Amino acid sequence: MKIMAVDYGDARTGIAVCDRTEFLASPVGTIEEKDFDRLVEKVAYMAQQYEVGEIVVGLPLNMNGSKGPRAQKSELFANALNQATDIPVNMWDERSTTVTAAGILNETDVRGKKRKKVIDTVAATVILEAYLEFRRKRKSREQSQQ
Repeated sequence: MKIMAVDYGDARTGIAVCDRTEFLASPVGTIEEKDFDRLVEKVAYMAQQYEVGEIVVGLPLNMNGSKGPRAQKSELFANALNQATDIPVNMWDERSTTVTAAGILNETDVRGKKRKKVIDTVAATVILEAYLEFRRKRKSREQSQQ
């Protein structure tokens, strides 16, 4: 099943999608949109265009696991997206994904304006890769219990 990951932001929102085998997470791009409702519409439209069966929205928890204002905004976004489409929407703990994305961009020497444009997309890809790994491990555990 194709899965879309969303790194929600107030100004820029990163999008990544995996292939049907759930093996390869690929960056799709960044949506630059500050209007909440229009962003929900754009992400819902992209989910339909990419024919995804599930959407995963990053949940930026605090390092101690608590929910701050950013996590609450992400939950509002996920709920609005869930209402805008009949595709299941789930939240995924995204602690440190932006740090990981920044590390990836440092390794590839992406700086300045280009970095600002792609960091959210890279973060969405990191979220999706972590989610796919979780699914693989869960499936493997279930198969070994049979």
